[in-house]
Amino acid sequence: MTITNAARLLKQSNIPFDLLSYPVDEQDLSAQNVSRKINYPLSSIFKTLVLETDTHQHVFAVISGEEEVSLKAVARTASVKKAHLVPMKELKKLTGYIRGGVAPIGAKKSFPVLLSDSALNQEFIIISAGKRGLQIKLAPDDFLRFTNGILFINR
Repeated sequence: MTITNAARLLKQSNIPFDLLSYPVDEQDLSAQNVSRKINYPLSSIFKTLVLETDTHQHVFAVISGEEEVSLKAVARTASVKKAHLVPMKELKKLTGYIRGGVAPIGAKKSFPVLLSDSALNQEFIIISAGKRGLQIKLAPDDFLRFTNGILFINR
């Protein structure tokens, strides 16, 4: 199994985590599909979205597979008027990652991390390890501490 940048950084910081791998289906990169393939509930699968604010700041919004991102909530948390999703074609240039493999850890540039408060209900969260077919399972508190993340109310 490949060790990704995200996994290497967590390991160097002595953050406990598990790597979970699954066969990738290029036609379905959804959190629902990941949930089925690794056999964990959708509520524990967290997807990483890259957003840009009206002040041209980028942020990672990490939300449960059960949620849709609230652009208003992201903007409110980032203390700006508006936020929008970054176009898919810009993901690799901004983060070094491609759709379905965007990780909030180990990206090319460090952006503020906003974690949905739904993570507080979870014993662990599962995020992308920075490569399609590979996920990292870790405690939400460890994730927040490592990323200097901010909890946000995604509604």
